[in-house]
Amino acid sequence: MKESNYIFPFLWMHGEEEQVLREYMQVIRDSNIEAVCVESRPHPDFVGDGWWKDMDIILEEAKRLNMKVWILDDSHFPTGYANGALEHEPDEMCRQSLVYQVAATIGGGKETVITLTDFEKASAWIPNMIESYQIQEENMRHFDDDRIISITAVKTNGDCFQDIIDLSMHIGQKECKVLLPEGQWKLYICHLTRNRGPHRNYINMMSKESCHKLIEAVYEPHYNHYGSEFGQTIAGFFSDEPEIGNGHLYETGKRIFELEDQPWSKELEERLQDKWGADFTRMIPLIWDTEFANEFTAKARYEFMDEVTSLVQENFSIQIGEWCRNHGVEYIGHMIEDNNQSTRTGSSLGHYFRGLAGQSMAGIDDIGGQVFPGGEWNGPYGLMGEQRDGEFYHYVLGKLASSLAAIDPLKQGRSMCEIFGNYGWEEGVHLEKYLVDHFLVRGINHFVPHAFSPKEFPDPDCPPHFYAHGHNPQYRHFGALMRYTNRMCDLISGGKHVAPVAILYNAEAEWTGDYMNLSDVAKILADHQIEYDFIPADVFADRAYYGTEVGNELVVNENSYRALIIVQSQFITKEVADAVEEMNAADGKVVFINQYPEGICDGETGKIAEIPKAEIVPLDQLMNWVNGNQLFDVNIQPENNRIRYIRYQDVFTKYIFVNEGEEPYIGEIHVPEKGMCYEYDAWDNQCYVQLKEEDTDGTKLKVSIYPGKSLVVCFEEIPEDICKRSEVSGTRIDFSNRWSRSICNAIDYPDFKEGKIVSLPDTLETEAPLFSGFVRYEKSYVRKENTQHVLLEIEKAGEAVEVFVNDISAGIQIVAPFIYNLSELTQNGENMIRIEVATTLEREMSQIPDPIRTYMGLEQKVPECATGICGGIHIYEKNII
Repeated sequence: MKESNYIFPFLWMHGEEEQVLREYMQVIRDSNIEAVCVESRPHPDFVGDGWWKDMDIILEEAKRLNMKVWILDDSHFPTGYANGALEHEPDEMCRQSLVYQVAATIGGGKETVITLTDFEKASAWIPNMIESYQIQEENMRHFDDDRIISITAVKTNGDCFQDIIDLSMHIGQKECKVLLPEGQWKLYICHLTRNRGPHRNYINMMSKESCHKLIEAVYEPHYNHYGSEFGQTIAGFFSDEPEIGNGHLYETGKRIFELEDQPWSKELEERLQDKWGADFTRMIPLIWDTEFANEFTAKARYEFMDEVTSLVQENFSIQIGEWCRNHGVEYIGHMIEDNNQSTRTGSSLGHYFRGLAGQSMAGIDDIGGQVFPGGEWNGPYGLMGEQRDGEFYHYVLGKLASSLAAIDPLKQGRSMCEIFGNYGWEEGVHLEKYLVDHFLVRGINHFVPHAFSPKEFPDPDCPPHFYAHGHNPQYRHFGALMRYTNRMCDLISGGKHVAPVAILYNAEAEWTGDYMNLSDVAKILADHQIEYDFIPADVFADRAYYGTEVGNELVVNENSYRALIIVQSQFITKEVADAVEEMNAADGKVVFINQYPEGICDGETGKIAEIPKAEIVPLDQLMNWVNGNQLFDVNIQPENNRIRYIRYQDVFTKYIFVNEGEEPYIGEIHVPEKGMCYEYDAWDNQCYVQLKEEDTDGTKLKVSIYPGKSLVVCFEEIPEDICKRSEVSGTRIDFSNRWSRSICNAIDYPDFKEGKIVSLPDTLETEAPLFSGFVRYEKSYVRKENTQHVLLEIEKAGEAVEVFVNDISAGIQIVAPFIYNLSELTQNGENMIRIEVATTLEREMSQIPDPIRTYMGLEQKVPECATGICGGIHIYEKNII
C-alpha cells in the first residue's frame, strides 16, 4: 500500500548554518517523513531577521522535497510566553492569582479585633527547588496592584450559608472588629496578586485580550511573511504544554483546595459575581476550606473551575483555533496530562476536553519515560522521588486523545502524540516500536517524534536525537520504523473505531469531592479486551454540538456506546444525572461504580434522589456486569491481560492486536465479523493468509503474536498478492559458531575494524563497554542442491538488525526474534551471510555527564544496553523430497 504522511517530527532551530538546515530537511525526508514541525524554543532570534532567514530556507527545502511545515508557536517553553510580549504590557494583561491567608481562628461570643494593616499585601511567594535552580526572582517582573478581594468568617464544620459571614465591608480599614456567634471561626482574607509563580510574564489564559497577544506576537507575523504559504506548504501551528500557571513550576498531583493560589482574571471575576451574586465574597474561601459542609464546598469548587476552564476554552483554545482556520491552517498541540494533571490547573489547563477544544487534532505527549514495557506500576521514581501513576499512562493517556478525536466533530477522528523525547540515549528503535504500537492500538493516528537536533553533536538536550549528524547508528532503522508507522496510521484514519463502553471523564468529580481514578475502571476493561472511550459531561450539556443522543444506547458524534460507566464520584452534574435517568427510562445500560453520588455539584445545594433503575456495581464485580450484559466485542482464548486491540471501520473492518507482554501469545480470537479476511504485515507491506474458522456468531482467528509485534487482520476481499507466511520449521541447524566480527562507529560506516572470530551469544559489551555503533558478523553458508526453503533466525540482538546475503540486503528488522526468509536470496553452493547490528548511543554518551544528576550530586547512570548479537543463530532448511 502507498501510505499518506502522519508524522511531523520536531526540528530544533538554534540558528544553524544554511547548509546544516538543508541537510537536515533532506535527512528527515529520507526517514520516510513528509512533514516537519520547526521548534523555535532554542532559536536566538525568534520572529526576528534571523528567524525569517532560517524559515526561508526551511520552506524552500520543504517545497523542493514536497513536505509540509508546522510551526511551534512560542520562543519559550511552555506556550504562553508570547515571545516576551507581556514584558511591557500594562499590569492588567498579565497573570493574576487569588490567594488566601487565615488571619485568625476566632471563638464566637466575644468581640475580636483584627489588625488589617498586617494583611495589606498577599503573602510572599517562596520558590521551590526547581524554580530556584532555573529562575532568578530578582529578574522577574514585580507588580504593585495587590488588593484584598474579600474578608470572610467561616464557621468550622458549618453547614449553611448562615455559617459564612461576609466582613468585606472592612476592606480598606485599619482594623476589623467582629462579634461572631458561638463556635470556632476562621477569618479568611483573600487577595488578588500578580506576584506569584515563575511565569508571571506569560499570558493570562482566562483573558481574551491577553491571549490575543500570542496571536499578535507569533501568528500574525508569520502570516505577514508567509501568508501565501498558509494552507499550502505551511500546515499549521503547534502549542506545547500551555498552562494556566498557578501553583509552582512542574507541580503536579495537587487538587484545587491544596493549591496555595488559584488562577484569576477580570473576566472570571465578572462571571463569578454574576453567578454568585451577593454570595460572591462568601463563596471564595470555600474553594480552600476543607471543614465546611461538602455540598457547599463542592458547589463553590465546581462553579469556580467550570468558569475557569470555560474561559480557557473560549479565550485561548478556540480563539487561536478560529484564527488559524480563518487563515487556512490548522492548530494542534497538547497540554500536560501526566499523573491525571489534565483535570487540574497549574501546569495544565484544568480540563482535557475543554483545553483542546479549538485544536484540529486531539493531542497528548509521551516524553521522558511515561510509557514503557511493564510500566503499569505506581510509586516513587525519578531523580526527586516524583510519584509515578503508571496505570494512568498505560490505561488512560492514549485513550484521552483517541476519545476526544472520536467525539469532537472538529477533530475529524484525528489524534496526535508527541513521542520518544527525553527517554535518554538508551532508547532505541526497539523501545520506539513498542511505543508506536502502544499508542496505535489505543487509536492514535498522528505522531510528532521528538526530535531532530541539528546542533553540534553531542547535544545533551533531551536525547535521543534520530540522526545526530550521522552519529546515531539507528538512523536508517528509525526511517524503517517511520515507514511502518505511516502505514499503520493509514489503517486507522478516515473511519471510526468501535468501543462498546463510555466512561465518564471525572474532571468535575475530581474538582468537587472524593473520586475514583479513571484508570481503576479502564485497567479492568483493557485487561479483558473491552474497548472504551472517555466522554466529558459536556456531551450532555451541549448535545447539539456533539450530536448526543441519549436512549437505549448513548450516541456521541455518531459513535454508539452500549453502556455508560460512571466511576465512583461524590458529586456529579445535573446534566449527567438527567442523562442517567433518560438512559434508564430507555432501558439503557448505565452503572455507578461502588456507590451512588452524594449530590449534584451545580445548581442548588442539596442531596440528589436515588436514580431509578441505576445499578451500583462494586469495582471487583465489574467484569461480571460487563459479561452479563454482553458488552465484549472480541473474545480471546486462552485469556491474556496483555493483549490490546482496536477495531476500526471505514470501507472495511480492521482489527489490530498488540502483545504488550513478555511471552508470545498463541491462541484464538473470536470476532463478530464474517467473510473473507487476511493478515496484513505493515512492516514488510505484505498480505498473508489468515487461518480462521467461521461459526454462527462470527469468526475465530488462529493467531500467534510475539511481544513487540502487531497483528493486523482485515475483513475484505483477498488481495491478489497474498502469500503464506513462512513457518519456522524444517531441519534446525545451529549457526552460532565462528563468525567474523568487526565494529565501527556510525559516523565511520562502513569502515569496519578490529576483526576477530567469535561465537554467539557475543560478549562485546564486556569487551568494549563504551562502544556504540555498528557490529558486523560474517560467515559462509553452503546451500545444498536439494534445499527448497532457508530461514535464518537470530534470537536476540542489541538491537536493530539488517541481514545481507551475497551483499544484497534482506531487510531491516528491529524486534526479536529476527526471522529472515532467505530462500530467494541464497543460491546453491557457498553464500556469504552478513549481519549488521546497530546499537543505541547509550554506551558512548555515558561518558558525557548528565547536568541534572551532576547538580543533584548523584552518580552518573551506568549504561545497560546490549551490544551486538546476544542470542543464538539458527538456520532452518526444508529439503525437496
